[in-house]
Amino acid sequence: MENSVYKVVELVGTSPDSIEGAIGAAIQRAGLTLRNLQWFEVMQIRGRIDKGNVEKYQVSLKVGFTHDREEE
Repeated sequence: MENSVYKVVELVGTSPDSIEGAIGAAIQRAGLTLRNLQWFEVMQIRGRIDKGNVEKYQVSLKVGFTHDREEE
């Protein structure tokens, strides 16, 4: 069984609709430039309030991905 090594980056996603939407936005955007995304961990959840209503959700998360290996 092969050992795994991960690189971790921190991202912040936003959504006007939900926490899940903010997470999804961050992961979807990261997937455009990062390969082999494997997991995420939510670090903080924040939001913006405007006139007594939730205007936007903001989620800070760490995303882990495996490094490419050269074929031996």
